[in-house]
Amino acid sequence: MENIEVETTLKSEKIYQGKILSLRIDTIEMPNKKYSKREIIEHKPAVVIIAIKGTKLLMVRQYRKAVEKTLLEVPAGLVEVQETPVQAATRELEEETGYLCENPKYIMEFYTSPGYSDEKIDLFLAEDLVKTEQHLDDGEFLEVEEIEIEELRKKVLYGEVQNASSIIAINYAYDYLKNKNEHN
Repeated sequence: MENIEVETTLKSEKIYQGKILSLRIDTIEMPNKKYSKREIIEHKPAVVIIAIKGTKLLMVRQYRKAVEKTLLEVPAGLVEVQETPVQAATRELEEETGYLCENPKYIMEFYTSPGYSDEKIDLFLAEDLVKTEQHLDDGEFLEVEEIEIEELRKKVLYGEVQNASSIIAINYAYDYLKNKNEHN
């Protein structure tokens, strides 16, 4: 894999700077010595939380303007300035679901769409949940649902869960709970 040639950035121009993301256009030299442009979305880092209650996951249902649909998702959110990913996972879980987990376990990181975005998501596992209060952000509207992992797995397989990070989280949780039950 180390033999793959890289693209060299010759020029980078910021087109837009927002609160969550920015857009830049890079002029690059390809390995064949030709030139091209790359449109890159720079995205704030984010976290996704697998919140397990027995054999159920805490899920949120919320409207997503970009796709004009209400989607079923695992709790998630942005990492704020001066905040670690684990702190963000703890905060977002409580804000969105009203449950607290003192020590979410780091699972992995992944990129959502590396063809045009640098968005990186850290995935956490939260067990031993303690009920507190939901603290939704101003302008955030969602419903919390507790859904059996078997049912969620079917929703993934039949295309009823369409958010990629939620699909990754549910598949991980399915295997995790299956292995946990086999060893108990």
